[in-house]
Amino acid sequence: MPIYEFHCEKCGKDSEILVRSSKWQGTKCPCCGSSKIAKKLSVFASAVAGNNLNQAPACEGGTGSCGNCCGGGPHHH
Repeated sequence: MPIYEFHCEKCGKDSEILVRSSKWQGTKCPCCGSSKIAKKLSVFASAVAGNNLNQAPACEGGTGSCGNCCGGGPHHH
């Protein structure tokens, strides 16, 4: 199953959610539980040779961050 990015219209948070591509309607926001979410257009990302993959980048906890933190403070995964 793919991971999609969603934006919650109720709480305004962005989240990444693992869902079936054709059956995402009715999925609940992991932050507030609302089903008023909209699928966002995602950008493809890949690792580049030479990057240090052992060090996770800092997550700022805001819009465009890891999407699983619901606006928490800066942290690492």
